[in-house]
Amino acid sequence: MARSFLNTDEASPAALTDLCLTFVSHNLQCFCVKRPDGSLCFREAVLFPQELADQLLAKMATEGLLNDSTVAVFWNSEYLRLRRAYIRTARISAEAFQRALCVHRLSELDAARVNADLTIPDILRGLSTNKHCQESLQRLVLTGLTMSSLEEPSRHCFSSLQGLRALSLANVDFYNSGLAGVCALPRLESLDLSNTSVTNLNPLLGLKDRLRSLTLHQLKRLEMSTAQLLAVIGQLDVLQHLDISDDKQFTSDVARQLLGQTGILPALVSLDVSGRKQVTDAAVKAFVEERPGMTFMGLLATDAGFSDFLSGDGNLKVTGEANETQICEALRRYAEREGFVREALFHLFSLTHVMDKPRPDILKLVVLGMKNHPATLNVQLAASACVFNLTKQDLAAGMPVRLLSTVTQLLLEAMRTFPNHQQLQKNCLLSLCSDRILQEVPFNRFEAAKLVMQWLCNHEDQNMQRMAVAIISILAAKLSTEQTAQLGAELFIVKQLLHIVRQKATQGMVDATLKFTLSALWNLTDESPTTCRHFIENQGLDLFIKVLENNIAEVGELHGELMVQTFLDHIRTLLHSPEVEVSYFAAGILAHLTSRGKDAWTLSPDLRSSLLEQLHAVIMEWHAPDCEMVAYRSFNPFFPLLECFHTPGVQLWAAWAMQHVCSKNAAARYCSMLLEEGGLQQLERVHANQQTHPDVRLLTESILESLERHQARTGLPNGRRQTPL
Repeated sequence: MARSFLNTDEASPAALTDLCLTFVSHNLQCFCVKRPDGSLCFREAVLFPQELADQLLAKMATEGLLNDSTVAVFWNSEYLRLRRAYIRTARISAEAFQRALCVHRLSELDAARVNADLTIPDILRGLSTNKHCQESLQRLVLTGLTMSSLEEPSRHCFSSLQGLRALSLANVDFYNSGLAGVCALPRLESLDLSNTSVTNLNPLLGLKDRLRSLTLHQLKRLEMSTAQLLAVIGQLDVLQHLDISDDKQFTSDVARQLLGQTGILPALVSLDVSGRKQVTDAAVKAFVEERPGMTFMGLLATDAGFSDFLSGDGNLKVTGEANETQICEALRRYAEREGFVREALFHLFSLTHVMDKPRPDILKLVVLGMKNHPATLNVQLAASACVFNLTKQDLAAGMPVRLLSTVTQLLLEAMRTFPNHQQLQKNCLLSLCSDRILQEVPFNRFEAAKLVMQWLCNHEDQNMQRMAVAIISILAAKLSTEQTAQLGAELFIVKQLLHIVRQKATQGMVDATLKFTLSALWNLTDESPTTCRHFIENQGLDLFIKVLENNIAEVGELHGELMVQTFLDHIRTLLHSPEVEVSYFAAGILAHLTSRGKDAWTLSPDLRSSLLEQLHAVIMEWHAPDCEMVAYRSFNPFFPLLECFHTPGVQLWAAWAMQHVCSKNAAARYCSMLLEEGGLQQLERVHANQQTHPDVRLLTESILESLERHQARTGLPNGRRQTPL
């Protein structure tokens, strides 16, 4: 049902159809008008191809966008004709269901786990209003729905659906009273009664001449003895697929006795006994050899599956725990069975320890389990551990970006769902701490930064602390100015980062944790007055005397609070540091503080003049380091500094900073940013101004040449004017 676009290959670009459907689904109101009752209707009567209409409905459901308002676009069955209706987990009322979906001649309806307001009786009543649908509907999935209704249980019948061939009632409060009616359906060939309240299966004998698939997974209330159960099953002579698995591992010898019977189920090609005890390789082999057409055996969480005959590599597919093939088959087949997913992931984790090549095929199966069981701790715990093993070190480089994007969002969801489970949080942080993921993969970085900060505030684990601040440092550099301001405005975040800096300063320790924390503070205070205010008010300035970092000097309203003689003496000492990185940040602080003119300077004028002279001289002695020292989101803070013609030291620092990043590994990104922000025109004005100091003009000339080279490489128009030196 809509399988063609729900299972796209993440290694390839998204299909154009899928991209278009996603866009339409998320922007439906742009294409629609609202009726008086709030429901949506397409502005124009566009005729959708039938398969595309099915895909649009499925996309809206999978994206969580299907509700009473949006489903109304399907009211007109002339223009949007549905055949395979996929509405899993949708939130629609009985009235909306009947009006939008029951007017179509459906062949399939998958309504698994829709909201509780839409019951099975509601669905049956709706379908019965369309005579064509009664005959055309062949497949009906009602997994996880409720039978609740004011009517008597006996009224919940399926008799009107005369064309039905496949019915799933898994995880439904379905009783014996309804089974007889279901078994009277004239064309029914496939039935799933998993985890229902059925106690007696004798009505199945009414289907013995046509039932080809029977799923009895975890029949928790069955009151039949093993002999009685096998007596019924043994009469289903045309049965091809039988599932009597049990992920709750109730004690029963039904699997052992079934495997031991000869001549039973002659047409069988698929048997699932996963979770059943007393199953042996010898018994399974004998059973399969008697039925040479067998294509599948389910043996996960049994004592079988370890012989070469059952490896799963040939025509006979096997779910089990003996090898990678069996485990992957289990993750594929049991994606919606919580207990089996957990069991398979547990065994997969042991295998992923030694994997030395990228395995996107396996990661995709882990993602499937995570998606289907977001609220199950044991599944998320095992899955997140597998994700780390599958994406650690260089393995992430071989994974498709779309797949990594999906798994990263699922990790964040797990962190939100289980905020107090330390091991799960560690697993997720370990997976997030990947250069490939943090630098190249699209995901909600703002949400990630908040989650990691929340973890950081609640834990003191030193190793994990280093990793958490490293993640925050990188994420903060990639957020928009508005997002960093919003993040930094959270007082608890600034306090926690300063707490870490204070710890390191007290210990006299300059390590990776300190550097990453300072980097995070740098990015969070960048163009964020509120964050800078939090920094000042929480004794950040005192810490600044001990360790250098932060952009607080960029906030003009705080300059007065930085006019402290001891502070400036310390910054002047750092300005002359032999380490260019230290000297660079100190120079940046002095450049901002002296840029506002003499009137804003509250200390000695001679001190200001001396600092400007030293600033200019020190910058001229710098040798650019091989690596990029700092990351910028915008060049806008530099432009006012370039206009300070009476303080060439200030201009020089701004020009040097811009030239530095425009000539390193990320030159293409920074050159593009500079062009987009109008930097070309700004630099040309400074370069042409007669007041510009020769040293500044030399640097601006270098930046302009870098921009020219970038324009030539990218094919952008060269807008530079010829200006005199």
